[in-house]
Amino acid sequence: QVQLVESGGGLVQAGGSLRLSCTASGTILTMYATNWYGQAPGKQRELVASISSLGSTNYADSVKGRFTVSRDNAKNTVLLQMNDLKPEDTAVYYCNAVRRTYTRTYDYWGQGTQVTVSS
Repeated sequence: QVQLVESGGGLVQAGGSLRLSCTASGTILTMYATNWYGQAPGKQRELVASISSLGSTNYADSVKGRFTVSRDNAKNTVLLQMNDLKPEDTAVYYCNAVRRTYTRTYDYWGQGTQVTVSS
């Protein structure tokens, strides 16, 4: 059974930093494109950052230059380093791993971790 577990969320003041982790069990995360989504209260879930199975990265315009997504393959983990946090970054952050083969798509989600940025 595949599970993704996020950790590292919390309460931080504006300008502070957090590092989120997404650790997989039951599969090898390097086989997947891994995405971080944020869902603010009353809003739709939005893609914040992603890293492909080959290591290429993409970011939402709102976080470019502040957030960095990376892999720790030894720990089967994808990290999201969040710097210079702003109150508008407050959201529940979800990890999503996707892998497509010729015959099916594998799509897994974590339970989310709360990030709250105070002004």
